[in-house]
Amino acid sequence: MKTTRQLWRISVTTTVTAEDAVGEFLARRYQTATAAYFDVKKKNSQVSVFLDAPRGKAFPVAATRREVAAAVQHIADCGLDTGAGLVEVRRVKREDWAESWKRHFHPIRIGRQLLIKPSWSRLRPARGVAVITLDPGLSFGTGQHATTEFCLQEIVRRRQSGLRQSFLDIGTGSGILALSAARLGYAPVHGFDFDPQAVVVARENARLNGLADAVKLTRGDVLKLPARPARQYDLICANIISNVLLAARPQIIRRLKPGGTLVLAGILATEFSEIERAFVRSGLKLAASEAKKEWHSGSFCFA
Repeated sequence: MKTTRQLWRISVTTTVTAEDAVGEFLARRYQTATAAYFDVKKKNSQVSVFLDAPRGKAFPVAATRREVAAAVQHIADCGLDTGAGLVEVRRVKREDWAESWKRHFHPIRIGRQLLIKPSWSRLRPARGVAVITLDPGLSFGTGQHATTEFCLQEIVRRRQSGLRQSFLDIGTGSGILALSAARLGYAPVHGFDFDPQAVVVARENARLNGLADAVKLTRGDVLKLPARPARQYDLICANIISNVLLAARPQIIRRLKPGGTLVLAGILATEFSEIERAFVRSGLKLAASEAKKEWHSGSFCFA
């Protein structure tokens, strides 16, 4: 049967220094995970995203190239060495997409409690380790990014065996955080995303992991949440951009249980102090934080 979709790859050849910044732009702009390949001989990195597009409809190659090139130039203007900054937009075979991920996406261990691995990995987890099988695809969130990794670490660290703990995932993307929480024993587990396609992908990932009944994933806008929440949660993860965190601060905090923990991620290091001040003014205090490259994430609880 002939497919009605075609696959496009957008790639930027850049330096190791700028790899994360370029990858974050591509991931946020196109709402999908990125693949990065380091060329040992040339000493540069190629960061790529893969986009699913309707067959028969012209893909905006020139406009896409201009937009990405402008973003790379902005990164350079901010002081990062982007090297050549070469932007390539081309159609690829699906086999190329699959093989690219197999080269660059590897299992991720979070402490001794959690393992995130692709379906093609033959890695056998140790006894008692919770496992989530997740293949990179056309939805953002595979655990490779520093902000997602911090959220996963906090989900593991905050789990108290034998206690009933609820979890909310704001901006669920691929569903990686919600699925990991459910596998570790959080209940109930709820997640939502503004992008309806992300919800479709997250639900499919839940089904593939046998967690369809353990997580409730819906389409929602954090800025339009009811002022009075129907439920409060022991742990909330909000891995979304800073301006949305600031704008939705009251809605997010009202959903946190007394004694609960709020994990904020997706924050540039230069923006974290503003986020911290805003949430502290709302009655929270910083309990833990991590700065990694240009990113800074933090966990908050009531003061």
